[in-house]
Amino acid sequence: MEAQSVPQSLSARIRSCYGDLSPTDRRLADLMLEYPGDIASYSASELARLANSSNAAVSRFVQRLGFRNYEELRVLAREAKSWGSPLYLLNQEQPGSGPDFVQAHLKTCADNIAGTFQQIDPAVIDDLAGAVASARQVWLVGFRNSYFLAGYLRWQFIQVRDGVRLLPAAGETLGEYLAGFAPDDIVIVFGLRRRVPEIGRIVTAAHRIGARVAYVADHGMTADPGATWLLRCDTRSHGPLDNHVSVLALCHILANQVIARTGAEGRKRLSSIEEMHENLDEF
Repeated sequence: MEAQSVPQSLSARIRSCYGDLSPTDRRLADLMLEYPGDIASYSASELARLANSSNAAVSRFVQRLGFRNYEELRVLAREAKSWGSPLYLLNQEQPGSGPDFVQAHLKTCADNIAGTFQQIDPAVIDDLAGAVASARQVWLVGFRNSYFLAGYLRWQFIQVRDGVRLLPAAGETLGEYLAGFAPDDIVIVFGLRRRVPEIGRIVTAAHRIGARVAYVADHGMTADPGATWLLRCDTRSHGPLDNHVSVLALCHILANQVIARTGAEGRKRLSSIEEMHENLDEF
């Protein structure tokens, strides 16, 4: 399971000493705090010029922040971008509006969908759909943005089968859920960046009990989470927020495959749900 240790961020280091900075150092600090992700692409000379400072001043400031040299600072900024912090993914040259901005986003959506399904074998989706259709229970797991995606997929599954649960619920701890895992269960984990430590604990608990795990990851995940099914989605974006269009496309395809796999039982449940809607005058 992927484990990442995140050191104190560049922004946090700057803020911790900001009140004691000289005017020269404060110009450097302000530049770094406004677009910290850009530091990954600046040389020390470029940073000095942008802050109307000198290479020597940059070197002193970098050491004050606890880095051995400027390159070490740039590495930390690059890691923050890779980790998925929107603050570090902002840059000064990104357009914020206009037709070009919209067209760039649309192209990114299309590229992400195409790239995702070039690397996911349709047989993997079909195999997972069969497992979901026949499992004792299906557990959908997600945190932060991934919670919404897990909730969306649960909503599709419950149209044709019961025993589909979303975790964690608001205000609840994980132990009550993990105690309910069984060997015949399927656990679908949405582990998109930025991943929280609880995901690793959930996967470990599923492995311990013998439940099979499907792991939906982003394009930047390189570690093996130890899942039965690993589905990597391209989430690259033209802006600072990850693009989840390909993840929703995957959910849509998987849900339709599950509907097909549940056959007559699934159709019976759909019919019962529609009858209940009519009886309750819900629409």
